Amino acid sequence: MAPVGRRRGWIRENPEEFQLVTSTAMSNSAPSVEAAPQPVVGAARYLAVPTLMDSLLHDVRNPLNALAIHLEVLSEKLKAETGSVPPSQEKNLKAMRDQIQRVDGILKLFSDFVVFRGGAPGVADLSEATTRALGVLGHEGRKRRVQVQAAVEAGVQVRLQDTSELGFFLIQALLRAFRRAENGGSIRVTVRGDEASAVLEVEDSAGACPEPLPEAVAALQLRCSQLGVDLYVRAGLCRLSFSRA
Repeated sequence: MAPVGRRRGWIRENPEEFQLVTSTAMSNSAPSVEAAPQPVVGAARYLAVPTLMDSLLHDVRNPLNALAIHLEVLSEKLKAETGSVPPSQEKNLKAMRDQIQRVDGILKLFSDFVVFRGGAPGVADLSEATTRALGVLGHEGRKRRVQVQAAVEAGVQVRLQDTSELGFFLIQALLRAFRRAENGGSIRVTVRGDEASAVLEVEDSAGACPEPLPEAVAALQLRCSQLGVDLYVRAGLCRLSFSRA
């Protein structure tokens, strides 16, 4: 009991350094449901994404693998009966294999671009990542009726303190342009090497208009400053300049 007594005395002498917070005090000081800020709710939702994504990958890939195995068994049975798979059946089998690989690839892309897992410093392929990001957002572009043009120089490598964040930069820059140019607008995505820099430019046709999601731009600015990426944003342009590898 003596240590407890000393601790209480320590609290009285240094109230600002160590404060005992009871559950009653916490409930009295907690904000009401109506006052809870939306970013807090959004952050809580996102915290569940990695776990849900892992479950989704597991639960979907198992049936995909089973389907792939059954297709191969069916192919072998057809070969055993006739010596080779009939051309009409081979076409169907190939279509099913392609669709299985497509679904598996989409899941992998979604996981890579949405879930933050933290990465190590290193080199990443900006050209390849941009092409993949455009593929991931293909449906979003069609839904928003945005025409997309891309001029991606092959083999442009970037050096980042966290290579896993390249997807974040791409998705944020592209989604900003999609939001601005929706309902018949257009965007142009350019990747090029520029001496010591690797440049990503996303231009849109919206011109001068209010920023659809200023908080998303603020988050992009913050992450760029943290990882040493130069960011330039104005009405119809978002340019990111990376250190070129």
